[in-house]
Amino acid sequence: MDFLTTKVKGECFGCEACAQICPKSAVSISEDEEGFRYPFINEELCINCGLCHKVCPANNMPEASKDSKYAYGGYHKSNNVRRFSTSGGAFTAIAQAWCDENYVVYGAASKGLDVFHYGIDDIKKLPVICKSKYSQSRIGNTFIKIRDDLKAGKKVLFSGTPCQVTGLKTFLQNADTTNLLLVEVICEGVPSPHYIRKLDDHVERKYGARIKKLDYRSKGFKSAPSSFKWDFQRMCLELKNGTILDKDRWFNPYWSIWLKHLMSRPSCYQCPFTTTERQADITLGDLWGVHLYCPELYGKNGGASLIVCNTEKGKELWNKAAKRFVGHELDFETALKYQSPMRKHIDGNPQRDDCMRDLMDTSMDYTEICKKWADAPTKKLLFQKYVWGNRQKVFLWNLRHRSEEE
Repeated sequence: MDFLTTKVKGECFGCEACAQICPKSAVSISEDEEGFRYPFINEELCINCGLCHKVCPANNMPEASKDSKYAYGGYHKSNNVRRFSTSGGAFTAIAQAWCDENYVVYGAASKGLDVFHYGIDDIKKLPVICKSKYSQSRIGNTFIKIRDDLKAGKKVLFSGTPCQVTGLKTFLQNADTTNLLLVEVICEGVPSPHYIRKLDDHVERKYGARIKKLDYRSKGFKSAPSSFKWDFQRMCLELKNGTILDKDRWFNPYWSIWLKHLMSRPSCYQCPFTTTERQADITLGDLWGVHLYCPELYGKNGGASLIVCNTEKGKELWNKAAKRFVGHELDFETALKYQSPMRKHIDGNPQRDDCMRDLMDTSMDYTEICKKWADAPTKKLLFQKYVWGNRQKVFLWNLRHRSEEE
């Protein structure tokens, strides 16, 4: 059974495959009161062909890869690439290795607060679809375009969340996917857009302008590695009047509320994709735990990536991409310890519905939301992050390592 039949929101991942497969455009996608997108059938246009149900991952889950995993950690050799990447620049390295000729790369792009999937056929435009957006993108007709691109003999790289990758696989069904490379990001649930919309209202009232550009994971404004701040996970806002606002993760209410799982999509609390058996050829994420088990890959806080190859196609491609990286193979089980979204779905929070009601309440502003639902950082946490954080631990490791070599 699926959402189109049951209307149970936990059964819809928001991949939008059903809307794109419909031959009569009878399936439309619209937001519910929580801000999440769901499909709805126009019965007057529906011919009961059943294709929308057939492509729904809830009904027809493709077989996941059970190949042995190849894990790799490191960062791109180009400091400029790392600066404009959320982690270590792995997606850029993959695209550079894949895109030789007659190619299209699809990924999430943003304009203001809007996040949508977008295709490029010029590698120079890749930064448009780089960096994590922390918002479920509108797929639109991307799957249809990919099907047409593959029929035309083009090489296609698709990047998205695990549920979007799976939606594409069910949509393509028996199509020839030899020229298709699937790359997914490790996902810890998608948040409601209502929080960011309240933030947008707040900055307009306080600074006289709305958000022009939102970078959830900024590393700073300078290109020198010494200025990188990957660990700090800074959210940076550029307003339409030129004002720049940024805040480290531990002072940012957004991270507190989201990571307490107070505003995630219902299906994220029972996500079937949070296992080691993956649908994509390659899985990408931050190399969390780098300072503990592979500090040599920390790279002056410039960002480090975890790359997990799930298929032979993925491993073959990464072997080409790795030439652009500083890094090495990792033990998969060790890396897995620091990647909970690859082991289990997020836990439900009993206060989730209450928080969502407040987010939907137009009379409750951003400041009130943050005061009620976000946790302030403790002195112990601030000491651990700013006084004795990952940077200091890696620095000490480097000193010890040099003395042992001498």
